[in-house]
Amino acid sequence: MEYVGEGQKYLGKKGLIALIALLSAFVPLSTDLYLPALPAMANFFGVTADLVNLTLILFFIFFAAGTLLWGPLSDKYGRKPILVAGLTLYVISSVLCACVTDVYQLILFRILQAVGGSAASAVATAIVKDVYHSRDRESVLAIVQSMVMISPALAPVLGAFMLSFTTWRGIFWALAAIGLISLAGTLAYKETISRRYTGNILQSLCRLGTVARNPGFSSLAIVFTLTSVSTMAFVASSSYIYEDGFGLSPQMYSYYFALNAIGLLAGPMLYVKLSARFERKRIINACFATIALSGILVFFMGQISPIVFALSILPATIGGVCSRPPGTNLMLEQQKEDTGSASSLIGCTMTIMGSIGMLLVSFSHGSLIPAIGILNVATGLLCLVLWQVLSKQSFVKPIQDTV
Repeated sequence: MEYVGEGQKYLGKKGLIALIALLSAFVPLSTDLYLPALPAMANFFGVTADLVNLTLILFFIFFAAGTLLWGPLSDKYGRKPILVAGLTLYVISSVLCACVTDVYQLILFRILQAVGGSAASAVATAIVKDVYHSRDRESVLAIVQSMVMISPALAPVLGAFMLSFTTWRGIFWALAAIGLISLAGTLAYKETISRRYTGNILQSLCRLGTVARNPGFSSLAIVFTLTSVSTMAFVASSSYIYEDGFGLSPQMYSYYFALNAIGLLAGPMLYVKLSARFERKRIINACFATIALSGILVFFMGQISPIVFALSILPATIGGVCSRPPGTNLMLEQQKEDTGSASSLIGCTMTIMGSIGMLLVSFSHGSLIPAIGILNVATGLLCLVLWQVLSKQSFVKPIQDTV
């Protein structure tokens, strides 16, 4: 694997990949860790589940907005200063979340937490492009995303375990600790950007428009982030499906969620194995088709039992994350410069799509499982059709296969 960035004196190559993975995991860590506590939080504050879900939905919305700020600024000021600023805000807001006395305070501080944490997500992908080239970048993205996906597998289990000896407040203290660890890693990180943008702040932010107007980048961003609609719809509704729908305890819910999250861990590495034998276009086609077929299984069989539901949604999970390494690499390849802006737009679009999924499923009280099935069918088919069209367009740089 070719390493083209400046040497990391303190982190080393493996330490840098670990830091990138931790920074990339801020979304699942900040959401999945407290998923088992959502029903209990609604009871604690004496409010409806919809109001507590705002702490999840608004987190994603402001996380998306934050990436649009931090990414371009990292092109101008460097990756490290932006990470230090964002992570500091994340730690402070996490502490404040742990100390709130009503749900509206929690919503406010979750917004601040989202803005701070978005710096980590925006800069992480930019660092990958700073340091690695072409196919090596694709392999690193797969490794990082597999490491990142450990957090959805472990976070609900850890969150449920924490709830056995602490309250939901302890979960936010844990998030503050994760922020401090990331901040320590950032202080040890050596800057990787080779050339900084020389315009003023406003001009730097305007580079987002330059990247967005690239038809190859923007069209691919829509296709490869659409899978977040069905993925985040499942994440947002999973605790209600397993706990309220199937009557499971928070601990049992975490085990079923972890079973499904195995697919999140295996998907990117499965892509690496498949890409050594098959064309990337065919792999992507298969991923999108798998999502749709999984949705059919969920719709017709998901209500039988919790294990049947978990096994029915598992193929969609694998298909969605298996398409991410080539999708992310292909999007980055559309831009020679403005890496931070491109990374921001990828993260922002993905988060917006996820928020749309959570909003759609919130309108499906009493029929969550069929709604999840329909969303997966629609997402898989739409992605498949759009990918078939875009892969033939001259303005989209093709994936370079080496098989």
